[in-house]
Amino acid sequence: MSWYKKDGESLLLYVYAKPILSKTCFASLYGEPSRLAISLKAPPVDGAANKELVKFLSKQFKISKSSFSLEKGETSKQKIVKIK
Repeated sequence: MSWYKKDGESLLLYVYAKPILSKTCFASLYGEPSRLAISLKAPPVDGAANKELVKFLSKQFKISKSSFSLEKGETSKQKIVKIK
């Protein structure tokens, strides 16, 4: 399984979030099945890391933040992000 999957007109990203690091950036591929590891500067408190993740992906893909939704893993490091 890949770290992304086409879902109709949307794209699902399988992400492994690594909060409280020195900077927000793409890190590597992680685990089996593969997930896109992303280092996040924000802590996992009050949704700050999730907001940082969406902001980072929005900037990298040059797509508005409203196009992203967290489908699974709101309180977990393993997340599924949907891009409409």
